[in-house]
Amino acid sequence: MALEAGKLRHRVELQKKVTTLDTSGQQVEDPDFTTFATVWGSVVPMSAREFVASEKTQSEVRARITIRYRADIDSTVRIKHGTTIYNIEGVLADPDSGREYLTLVVSAGLSAG
Repeated sequence: MALEAGKLRHRVELQKKVTTLDTSGQQVEDPDFTTFATVWGSVVPMSAREFVASEKTQSEVRARITIRYRADIDSTVRIKHGTTIYNIEGVLADPDSGREYLTLVVSAGLSAG
């Protein structure tokens, strides 16, 4: 099943922590996240039924975000949509080719000021 471009109507930022070298050559992770890409996506809040079915106890799953396939997406990446930050709980490739789109199961994180 092909992904329709019109469904990707939300601008979302993909953010990651950046690792740099300090003066002694040691790797240091920057405490802030940096946007490395802004892409079109579909942000869909989960229904109450989906929420109950997910049986998540440690983190509250709030939405599904669909974006075009990228190889650089994993749980270390976070998503910013408007003022909401989402943490990635799971990355699901499309069932046909595995390389057309990704469905990201996300939990609400912090709000961006």
